[in-house]
Amino acid sequence: MAALRSTVRTTAQRNHITMPTAMEGTGVRPSVRPRAPCSLQLQTLALLRAKTARKLRQVSLKAAGGGDRVDRRDVLLGLGGSAAAGLVATTRRGGAVAAPIQPPDLGSCKTPDIPDTAADPSCCIAYSAGTGVVDFQPPAPRSGAISLMKALPDDDPRSFAQQARVHCAYCDGAYDQVGFPDLDLQVHNSWLFFPWHRLYTYFHERILGKLIGDETFALPFWNWDAPDGMTLPAIYTNTSSPLYDDMRSQAHQPPSLLDLDFSDTDANIPRDEQIDQNLKFMYRQMISGAKKRELFMGQPYRAGDAPDPGAGSIENVPHGPLHGWVGDPRQPNGENMGSFYSAGRDPIFFALHGNIDRLWHVWRGLSPSNTDFADDDWLDASFLFYDEDARLVRARVRDCLDPAAMRYTYQDVGVPWLDARPARTPAGTPAPATGALPARLDETVRVAVTRPRVSRSPEEKAEEEEVLVVEGIEIADHFRYVKFDVYVNQCAGGDGAAAAECAGSVALTPHAVRHGEKSGNPVKTVARFGICDLLDEIGADGDKTIVVSLVPRCAGDLVTVAGVSIAYVK
Repeated sequence: MAALRSTVRTTAQRNHITMPTAMEGTGVRPSVRPRAPCSLQLQTLALLRAKTARKLRQVSLKAAGGGDRVDRRDVLLGLGGSAAAGLVATTRRGGAVAAPIQPPDLGSCKTPDIPDTAADPSCCIAYSAGTGVVDFQPPAPRSGAISLMKALPDDDPRSFAQQARVHCAYCDGAYDQVGFPDLDLQVHNSWLFFPWHRLYTYFHERILGKLIGDETFALPFWNWDAPDGMTLPAIYTNTSSPLYDDMRSQAHQPPSLLDLDFSDTDANIPRDEQIDQNLKFMYRQMISGAKKRELFMGQPYRAGDAPDPGAGSIENVPHGPLHGWVGDPRQPNGENMGSFYSAGRDPIFFALHGNIDRLWHVWRGLSPSNTDFADDDWLDASFLFYDEDARLVRARVRDCLDPAAMRYTYQDVGVPWLDARPARTPAGTPAPATGALPARLDETVRVAVTRPRVSRSPEEKAEEEEVLVVEGIEIADHFRYVKFDVYVNQCAGGDGAAAAECAGSVALTPHAVRHGEKSGNPVKTVARFGICDLLDEIGADGDKTIVVSLVPRCAGDLVTVAGVSIAYVK
């Protein structure tokens, strides 16, 4: 199912609505307690009033042919009854002559037959002869909001063209860091990933709401982490809809099943097996590999730092593979979603990232220790966005940490991956170390790594997570999608990224590194993976030495790695 993010902005309350044929659903950002997944729920960001939090609309969209429902932003059109009207054409049943019931003549009211004991037998509505009647004008459907945005002049900062440029501006070397003319400003591969995208989505949504005069407008989110949401939402596949983008992979249209670990080629495995793997990826990225904020949210990035210090778990996978899976391989750079410079040109970008934002919210509720950074350099990092009134607004990270203060919440759609713990590969002998670093990943490289501490107590592990650090990663061509997997004591047959031996992946979506520079300038980054649970699962917690395998999946010949080590994060 698809879910909608519901925003609670003013007094309007988002209620459950059913959409004929194309949609039926629900919507609000979910709580973290597991719930039966809604088949294609679209969650809308519930709009909250000054004192009252409103319910979010749920809209579930069924895929074409009666298949799975659509995800959150799938329902970009489903914020109200008018949404259905805007998406589904109505026809007269049986071709009969129209004879609909008409409104009454208010000037000819009669006293009905009411019991004599009634205090006031009159049911007549107040009316004066000659009172004019106006026709009801329903709010524009969600798709109408996108149409209005696309109709704005390209030089209007609220226009769809300009909104798409915002992502490019902050992700592709368009601007330097203030005071550091030799350093890019980059919001990926660091602790800025979650808050920047939340603010970007928020201002985009505010502009759409203003264009249709609806303070309660909310974008839907695509809950691709649940089985019913693991197809491209049908609402985005209607070629006559403004939500459609023809620069998407034709092989991944419904009912094609999403691969959250997409490596630029389709796995072509049975549907149930793919769903099982997807849920195991989510468990690793949200739970076992995300026990510390740096591992989930990304590494610190301060003024004067080089960009790309290191992505968090969700930014690596599934965020990177999702961009590549949606993007069009027929295009030279995987446009639109397959490259950061063009990703904002596809309306589904905001549905995908709506779920990313929701997962930040979910992660914070999974454990009392899952808290945001308290570092002022994170809290006071700031960005510029145009708001719904075309005013240039400076927003800081600390401004976006409370969704309720931003007047939105997420519908509860369930968390089906909570118990999807990856299983160890059946008994086998780990492959031996056969290489050395630094090395290019044009083939699998296996190296022995010494662990400073072994067999720690549960209390010690809770205090400090053991982290596998892949250092000195350089990508020679930043215009290519690059992906490699990282394994600990990989056995024969343990090649799947959903196996317990897999610590995670590095997946980098193509993006520019500096304005005006050539593709020969490499991207440099570091990857970190929490491995306490992994070592327990594979029975290696007492091993003084482990074998780390770096397995190239896509464009490995462009990747060099300087080293691998063990660190501990409190």
